[in-house]
Amino acid sequence: MAQITQRQEVRTFLDQIGSADILVGIPSYNNARTIGHVVRAIQAGLAKYFPNRKAVLVNSDGGSRDGTMDVVRRTRIEDQAALLLHHRVDPTPVIAMPYTGPPGKGSAFRAVFEIADALGAKACAVVDSDLRSITPEWIELLIRPVLNGEAEFVAPLYHRHKYDGTITNSIVYPLTRALYGKCVRQPIGGDFGFSGKLASFYLAQDVWQTDVARFGIDIWMTTTAIANRFSVAQSFLGAKIHDAKDPGSDLSVMLYQVVSAAFGLMEAYHPIWRDVRTVDAVPSFGFEYTVGLEPVQVNVGRMTGVFREGVRNLTEIWSDVLGKGDLIEVTRLAELPDREFRFPPSLWTRIIYDYAIAYHRKQLSAEHLLKSLTPLYLGKTASFILEAESLGQEDAEALIEKLCSEFERAKDYLIARWQ
Repeated sequence: MAQITQRQEVRTFLDQIGSADILVGIPSYNNARTIGHVVRAIQAGLAKYFPNRKAVLVNSDGGSRDGTMDVVRRTRIEDQAALLLHHRVDPTPVIAMPYTGPPGKGSAFRAVFEIADALGAKACAVVDSDLRSITPEWIELLIRPVLNGEAEFVAPLYHRHKYDGTITNSIVYPLTRALYGKCVRQPIGGDFGFSGKLASFYLAQDVWQTDVARFGIDIWMTTTAIANRFSVAQSFLGAKIHDAKDPGSDLSVMLYQVVSAAFGLMEAYHPIWRDVRTVDAVPSFGFEYTVGLEPVQVNVGRMTGVFREGVRNLTEIWSDVLGKGDLIEVTRLAELPDREFRFPPSLWTRIIYDYAIAYHRKQLSAEHLLKSLTPLYLGKTASFILEAESLGQEDAEALIEKLCSEFERAKDYLIARWQ
């Protein structure tokens, strides 16, 4: 596949710009309604916090039909002098372009990495195109640690509603933390800062015709940075407000995409994670403050219903994946009324590790295997919601930390069975 930088319009843009200190990328697909706000926040952040740095904004679009790129091209800060403490003499150069390659966020990011590499950018950031809570300060918090040499990869740290981000909370965060030994709270947050050196490293990896290019880019970026010993930090960005979904809605596709990416990375980095025996905090930037959070609507009855249906219909598959004792415990859970339904952290940890092992051993096709995880995941999510219902945000977070400790304690179980 021809590189994006070889396309004539991109080549002309790069020749005109020459080089850049900062590059900010926005992947998009039919985001005309929200992307104007995101672009304005980025431009305001660059003008306010980096007025003397040469910056470029890149919109890498996946074939939007709603005028997304047109919104990007015409969006400007109308009165920078009134809005900002500092202002640029020249507006931030903007390129809005369709990317080529397998459809997905990863292909959009590859285009951003290519342009960052071509321009020799020192620091980069990527942010989601549907954010409603982004502020100019996000750009400083993602970029400044990189420019100052304090980190090569900056993950986001948000306050989220206790029922939001359940795949992260119950699987991705505990698993990533236990495997690779770094407390990165939002490994699939979607808004990252990284060095130009790391962008070039990402670009050189042979993954761009794989599922990473379609849907696994967030966890791949985080894991690749940690596993290859780039310095990692996180910045507190406040609230992440987006169109949150009911955790009980049909998340089987998203679950498959995220978990298959995480399990695939376990294959690639097994020689590294098997030897990690400690878990360390990472440097955090930004002042952590209390924020208002939008409520997340949940339907616990639907979740436990899907779980019980799984017990009726998937026992044969589960018996090939789970230990006999764990399968009996799962079956007993289905007999409990909702008000008493609780999924023990130790049981959930072994389930995830057993699924990782089954994925490693190719006991079933990846899609068939991981879709059978959906009822178990919904059961675990229902249990968390019931347990956290009367808890404040901090106490709900403590439940997640308890789960992380269980993943760390049981890591020897994973390592022994992996062999």
